Amino acid sequence: MITKPLNSFRKTSTEILEDFKNLSLKDGEITQVEVLDSDIETIGYKAFVDLAQLFFMKMLTPLKTDKESVILKFQKLNQNSSFHKVDDKSSEKYGALSEFFTIDKTTQFSFLYHYQKALEFIDIKSKKRLLNLGINRGDEFKVIENMIDIGEFDAKEFVGIDYSSSAIEYASKEFAKSNMKFICHDINSLDELNLGKFDLIISIGTLQSSNISFNEMFMSLYQNYLEKDGAIILGFPNCRWIDGEMVYGAKAPNYAFSEMSLVLKDIHFCKKYLQQKKYRVVVTGKDYLFLTARKIVESTIQ
Repeated sequence: MITKPLNSFRKTSTEILEDFKNLSLKDGEITQVEVLDSDIETIGYKAFVDLAQLFFMKMLTPLKTDKESVILKFQKLNQNSSFHKVDDKSSEKYGALSEFFTIDKTTQFSFLYHYQKALEFIDIKSKKRLLNLGINRGDEFKVIENMIDIGEFDAKEFVGIDYSSSAIEYASKEFAKSNMKFICHDINSLDELNLGKFDLIISIGTLQSSNISFNEMFMSLYQNYLEKDGAIILGFPNCRWIDGEMVYGAKAPNYAFSEMSLVLKDIHFCKKYLQQKKYRVVVTGKDYLFLTARKIVESTIQ
């Protein structure tokens, strides 16, 4: 049922954007616009997917008409249907029964592509001992398993840590292998575990948690848990998960719109710190920003 049809036939991009600014939809309601085939060829569908995200909608399957035009439909997302809104201070906010647990970010190409590139940049095949902080159900390890030969995968040692006991229980069953260890523990107290050092440390969207002092935690990881020539991959969310959709744009406190200052501040700190330690650091990605660092190999040529 189209509850809010828009008359957007032959309108400019500026006019369509203004229509969406003035549009008022309830959760689940749908609006539609009719666009010329020639405009789709010029603008592309991606522009309309981006438009939908700006106003917390998702674009539904386009419908071709018989008059050289396309009808685009947009459905309003339920902004209250999000793990970000859950007022749960326990470890199970991200547990097996949570909304967060239903999310598999590796099915999103904008995440998967840049994460794979990060793994290639640090030469994942050469890393023997890997630590993932905030492992949850193990999605990042699954990507590695799919990238390399089974023999290479089984030769590595994987350690995943998460504060959610149900997530750790799930990951342990999902990866029932002797070279994989999953630990339920608070990463603020890693020193209690006697973990040793690792060739690669991964953390996607965990170190920015409100109960973690980011700068101190990052420096501790480098100083106490990273091998001399080890590598780091950190993922900084520049998105929100709303009604099952990954919506671009980090949300900062006290702002009603996407604002990236805190994300960029943390990235800048890590990059500057690692460059001082003779690391080559790159920042890539879109919905998740990846800071990837590998040790600079000094030339032995005289």
